[in-house]
Amino acid sequence: MFAIIEIGGKQYKVEKGLKFEVEKLNLELNEELTVDKVLLKAKDSEAEIGKPYIENASVKLKVIEETRGEKVKTIKMKAKKRYIRNLGHKQHYTKVEVVEIN
Repeated sequence: MFAIIEIGGKQYKVEKGLKFEVEKLNLELNEELTVDKVLLKAKDSEAEIGKPYIENASVKLKVIEETRGEKVKTIKMKAKKRYIRNLGHKQHYTKVEVVEIN
């Protein structure tokens, strides 16, 4: 069984036991989150599609850890003016695990 859910404006295909990263959520470690924005739910050859979301469907997620992504480097430069500036950014992520699909 799998489902497609929406968190933070992005869509993820999830199965029970799957671990994945989403944009940072303001939750504590081991705290559970229930996502009710389920777009599709499928089991074997049966599929249920929402319009846009499926009513009475939810996915329970458990927060595992908070991480940071890889550093993205950017450079600002103005030609013939001797101006160069190096910038970097690391995005914050929350790693979650799928507990169950209802």
